[in-house]
Amino acid sequence: MAPITFEHVTKRFDQTVAVDDLSIEVPDGEFLVFVGPSGCGKTTALRMLAGLEDVTSGRILIGDRVVNNVAPGARDVAMVFQSYALYPHMTVYDNLAFSLRNHKVKKAEIARRVEQAADVLELSDFLKRKPKQLSGGQRQRVALGRAIVREPKAFLMDEPLSNLDAALRVQTRAEILRLQKRLGTTTIYVTHDQVEAMTMGDRIAVMNKGELQQLGSPEELYEHPANTFVARFIGSPSMNMLPTSVLGIGGTGQLAGFRPEHVRLGNGRSGTGSLDASVEVVEYLGDEQLGHLRLGDHEVVVKLPVEPRLRAGERETFSVPLDKVLLFDEESSKAVGPAA
Repeated sequence: MAPITFEHVTKRFDQTVAVDDLSIEVPDGEFLVFVGPSGCGKTTALRMLAGLEDVTSGRILIGDRVVNNVAPGARDVAMVFQSYALYPHMTVYDNLAFSLRNHKVKKAEIARRVEQAADVLELSDFLKRKPKQLSGGQRQRVALGRAIVREPKAFLMDEPLSNLDAALRVQTRAEILRLQKRLGTTTIYVTHDQVEAMTMGDRIAVMNKGELQQLGSPEELYEHPANTFVARFIGSPSMNMLPTSVLGIGGTGQLAGFRPEHVRLGNGRSGTGSLDASVEVVEYLGDEQLGHLRLGDHEVVVKLPVEPRLRAGERETFSVPLDKVLLFDEESSKAVGPAA
């Protein structure tokens, strides 16, 4: 276990800047999630940490050791990839033991680590099976087990759940969280899924176009986004953005942002903004409904209780508490502050 530091790290591919002046300190034992759209630089940052990509400028430290010029195998980190990358001709036991045998670890120590990892991941009954005899979730646990047995200073995970179906993703991310809390190993996790980021990370690093947009806890990013990109990217459905004139608040050149779940049906009391909108589409989700509204040239999404039901084609009045509205500068996209 060790802290990890990115000090003004930049990565260029020819004339393209993939990661631009990234500085982050990850304390020992933290679960940090890199999140952002495809091409934002999150995987490149992880690969530089793992030693799979060279650093153009800046420094990466694992503990107090600068690892820029250290070979991947000597960095004492374990990486879990999107693909399971298991050896199909080997049993689960041999897949788990493979890296330890390569490092000439004694047989008794290999057995101890493999059995301990298998117990943690509930794989003890499958040690004699081949990967083709396992489900997708079990294969992913074997891939995690290969990282665990190495007892590294850090786990690096590159979208490890993207090949699983929705239900299995939820189950496996809970297993990864329990595992990380139990082992206390510093973990860097890359995903494009903001729900995974919100539910798993102690802190989240939001990336876009190679730049770090904001670093903070899930609550900080959700309640106090630094700019419109973070505001829209974090949260599902994403934050609504309207000119402040639509709500009759704020100044010129500002946007009003508010979450779908903060909208209420009907006229509000004082301290609210009103929206007179037509309902275009209603998504029924069982315990709630999503309404897609039209206000002239603007679209708004609202998340409401199931009753009373919205009806497509009808016109309704909605209200937004102003203490839930955030203001953003239209030109810079940076947060200005709360509307109330």
